[in-house]
Amino acid sequence: MKTRRRIYEGKAKILYEGPEPGTLVQFFKDDATAFNAQKKEVIDGKGVLNNRISEHIFLLLNRMGIPTHFMKRLNMREQLIREVEIIPLEVVVRNVAAGSLSKRLGIEEGTMLPRSIIEFYYKNDALNDPMVTEEHVTAFGWASPQEIDDIMSLAIRINDFLSGLFLGVGIQLVDFKMECGRLYEGDMVRVVVADEFSPDNCRLWDINTKEKMDKDRFRQDLGGLVEAYTEVARRLGIMNENEPSPAANGPFMVASRPGRTRH
Repeated sequence: MKTRRRIYEGKAKILYEGPEPGTLVQFFKDDATAFNAQKKEVIDGKGVLNNRISEHIFLLLNRMGIPTHFMKRLNMREQLIREVEIIPLEVVVRNVAAGSLSKRLGIEEGTMLPRSIIEFYYKNDALNDPMVTEEHVTAFGWASPQEIDDIMSLAIRINDFLSGLFLGVGIQLVDFKMECGRLYEGDMVRVVVADEFSPDNCRLWDINTKEKMDKDRFRQDLGGLVEAYTEVARRLGIMNENEPSPAANGPFMVASRPGRTRH
């Protein structure tokens, strides 16, 4: 069997050369990291769940006409994606105060924000991904003013869509991180959504209990990460009630759903 050429390896995913020019294979690892990889652990089954959840969301985004890098899921851990030039920005959309925003501004976690806030962070692990302004982005040429407008427009549309999607299954979208890339099509270049959408990069709370159903379970040593991710997948209709979780990794109180008794 021919060995695939590894293009890039990040904290949670590996990119391999794809079967056709302009394509890549994205492999989801079981690695969990936090605090710029200062905290690390391998959690069996996490990659399988993130692959399926991300596939589900990207398919819905594609159907809405939102341009993305996603083509199809290949197997339990891999997706076929379009090769893009990643714009070196992490775009964070916040609806509720949590994480670094609460710490920076002294706002109690769980406080609804006056409106959704979009923040930019420079993708650079050595610098701990510092927060930057649009002035920094354009001055250093990380993205053009038009690309910033495109990114902002995508972020707003995706936030509206995901907020409604999760609300419909009893989950509050607190915030999420997205990345974008430049897709080259002949003489044309357009900004598309890349990376993933999963509980790794979305803060998700049960709408009634405020139970955390995302990577904060790992960050804050709450346990039950795979069980929480499995519950997200089941609520989205990706896994049925009788389908077993890819792995068991500690206790997790299943958060309540609309019309369901918590136990």
